Amino acid sequence: MNFKTKITKLHYDKNAKGLFVDLLEFLSIFYGVATKIRNSLYDKNIIKPVKIGAKVISVGNITTGGVGKTPVVAKITQHYINKDKKVAVITRGYGGKLSNKKVNLISDGVNIYYNAQDAGDEAYWHAVNNPMCCVLTCKDRVKAAKYAVKNLGCEIIILDDGFQHRKIHRDLNILLIDSELGFGNEKLLPAGPLREGKEAFNRVDKLVIVNKGGDSKRAEKYAKILSKKLNCPASVCNSAPDYIYNTLSGERLASGEAITALCAIGQPEQFFKFLEPKFEIIKKITYDDHHIYKKDEIDTIKGTIVTTEKDAVKLSSFNRKDIYAMKLKIDLDVEELIENTTD
Repeated sequence: MNFKTKITKLHYDKNAKGLFVDLLEFLSIFYGVATKIRNSLYDKNIIKPVKIGAKVISVGNITTGGVGKTPVVAKITQHYINKDKKVAVITRGYGGKLSNKKVNLISDGVNIYYNAQDAGDEAYWHAVNNPMCCVLTCKDRVKAAKYAVKNLGCEIIILDDGFQHRKIHRDLNILLIDSELGFGNEKLLPAGPLREGKEAFNRVDKLVIVNKGGDSKRAEKYAKILSKKLNCPASVCNSAPDYIYNTLSGERLASGEAITALCAIGQPEQFFKFLEPKFEIIKKITYDDHHIYKKDEIDTIKGTIVTTEKDAVKLSSFNRKDIYAMKLKIDLDVEELIENTTD
């Protein structure tokens, strides 16, 4: 288990104790002060967000790790594409080799200009799965959004993981929360998974409770509780495995097969839980989120590999015939989610 994975386990263990936990809690004090000051400057309009002349929708979370933003972003993107809107998805480009200090045009809605290694897994996944949308990466979302509006004629800007990026004005702020993990131990980084304190909830327009194959009734109940507590409309997004397909041939993998489960995502245990009822998992291999795979790491794995679609785009260059990806099905009422915000 690597260091980052150990920290993540602590974030979701409310009973964790010891000197290391005490040190993390001490460091959280400084983190909390810094984020509170920053948020206060924006809340009091001392720093004003920049408007860029297009509708901006942010999809983000208040905790670290994979809550399921990318499929939700894709669902919203497709909704606007179906309405003949020119859409740009903007992400930071984590894990990619391109410098995120400048604007990188990954796709213009017609051509894809970079591979997953250069663009980063999430940006490349968006470009492949929503080929009619523009995809850009940049640390400065304002700069990227202005480029998308001016140079590409985009009418809708969707920020993938944009909740903390307050520099850009947004018309809709969507916050995603995992129905099972919630807010973990409810502590700020680095002692817990929270990126911000409770003051952040004041700027949430819509909540989405992401139910990853669990009890949908429990997720609905959790959504109602949070909606009332935070005085904010809440929807439930049900995410579940659909099928496993070969990344080269598209052939589906039959249940009962012996596999190696491989992933580099924020919450790997959920991926394994999806697989365990139907497959014989010989080995589980995890890397840090956004890890860029090396050929020798994959060459040492024998037999059938099953991974996530986000990981599959990074493995495509190895051209192995025994790599399969899990297709997820997402049940989300996008119309309800963006009600009164469409043009």
